[in-house]
Amino acid sequence: MKNKSKSNNKNTAGILKSKLYLYLTEFFAGMSVMAVELGASRLLAPYFSSSQIVWTIIIGTIMIAMALGNYFGGESADKDPDPDKLYKRILFSAVWIAAIPFVGKLVIIGISALLVVTVNTNFLIWAAFLACMVIFVYPLFLLGTVTPSLVKYTTDSLDDNGKTVGTLGAFNTVGSIIGTFAPTFITIPTVGTAVTFLIFSGILLMLGLVYFFSCKRGYIRIAICTVLFIVFCVTGTVLGFAFWEKSLTYEGESVYNYLQVKEDDKQAALSTNVLFGIQSIYMKDGGLTGLYYDTAMAAPLMSDGDDISEKNMLVLGMGTGTYAKQCRSYLPGIKVEGVEIDDKITDLAHKYFELDDDIKVTTYDGRAFLQALNSQRDRRNSAVGSHDNGINDLQYDVIMVDAYQDITIPFQMSTVEFFTLVKKSLKPGGVIVVNMNMHSDKKGSINEYLCDTISSVFGNVYTVKVDGTTNRELFASDLTGMPDRLFSAAQQLEDKDLKKLMEDIYYNMERYEGGELILTDDKAPVELLGMQVIDDLISEELTYYKKQFKEKGIEGLIE
Repeated sequence: MKNKSKSNNKNTAGILKSKLYLYLTEFFAGMSVMAVELGASRLLAPYFSSSQIVWTIIIGTIMIAMALGNYFGGESADKDPDPDKLYKRILFSAVWIAAIPFVGKLVIIGISALLVVTVNTNFLIWAAFLACMVIFVYPLFLLGTVTPSLVKYTTDSLDDNGKTVGTLGAFNTVGSIIGTFAPTFITIPTVGTAVTFLIFSGILLMLGLVYFFSCKRGYIRIAICTVLFIVFCVTGTVLGFAFWEKSLTYEGESVYNYLQVKEDDKQAALSTNVLFGIQSIYMKDGGLTGLYYDTAMAAPLMSDGDDISEKNMLVLGMGTGTYAKQCRSYLPGIKVEGVEIDDKITDLAHKYFELDDDIKVTTYDGRAFLQALNSQRDRRNSAVGSHDNGINDLQYDVIMVDAYQDITIPFQMSTVEFFTLVKKSLKPGGVIVVNMNMHSDKKGSINEYLCDTISSVFGNVYTVKVDGTTNRELFASDLTGMPDRLFSAAQQLEDKDLKKLMEDIYYNMERYEGGELILTDDKAPVELLGMQVIDDLISEELTYYKKQFKEKGIEGLIE
């Protein structure tokens, strides 16, 4: 004898006479959860970075919301198996998600402003966590109630409940797969994060509307939710990520980054995270920038060989090409090519930063590029039967590693295995220059780890602080006498400003003796190490704002 489940007569009302709509509800709910999760990462990244730490906060917060929703949904369905309540929750979640592109940015700034005067350490962690809790917990809690509720409505007997639950799980999983790939590869790069939230909230809204229209009730609820959705569709794209900026030349998104360009008569600047300053600056008069690009130009002068026109250079993390352009301008004849994982940045480089068309830029991950390059060289050497035959056209005199942004240091480009690969890609007497952008004198800082790691691969390592910035440039080679080569080459330079700069670098270079803090592919906690430095830098800045708040209150912060 079959064991019938108790059900409300509304279970069979309207469109729910067929189980197909219940399965479709599970499908679109699963799809929307994943889309919101990916949208959350893009919403937070411009403010808090896209590091593993931020991803952990996002995933953890969403799992908390889903767990609470699962529990509440099951308990609610047992007490009162009314589908109206489920689809009402879906409508509410749809409206909330539609509000995120507009309200979410205000919440992030508001929470950040509040924490400015209340926390002393771990500012980014607290800000990201609280922002996630306020913005995402409620709608995902509501979506978490979907699965246990649908189990109640779709199960007719204990004889086939396994099959029914399995079918629901399959629909949810397939929806989640689509909700993972579609935002990443289709909607976010094409129409942006804000519209992505609106698309998937619109899908949830339609689920609720179709249900209530089919049941011929809930028209007031339908009208209110629809009006609110339309309002948020209109306002959702009004605020940019840096909505306080009124003079942006460009604002957009790619698969990898939020991007903005600011431009005036003197310079153009690229930012990828609005709370972490500028990633690239191009001086339109062709002069020195006063930033790390200038200091890094010492690398070609340190490498073996006196004729600069015979040297070639590879830039890993090409960005907008400022370093490449400066080297070609101040060191005539040097050959430069770059690797940049984000092709939209390369497009911006050509459009706003006057990157020369004849500079080759490969769209690829830096480490993967070197791996492919070394494999190609090994195959060519094997083909001629010797590894000492002078075939070095796939090697470089200088390799610039400029792939580190705020705390988003790609761990695979910070390890001893990576720098060993870099060394294999250098000609004998070649030099590597690494831009370390989070200077800290603390013991055990990210820079000390990077210096120790590089020192374990190269025989000679020197560093120099870039005045007025948080950057420190590292130069490494197996070639001895690098500082002397720099000083000698500087005397031959015609540009007086560049000559003085190179002499200053010579006098300020510090030889680094390696230690035991080695990063490996197996163990490279770069996010935590970077977070420590960023936290210290933010704490220094917060001291000023706390003083303003103490002396002048809210008006002081606004000023």
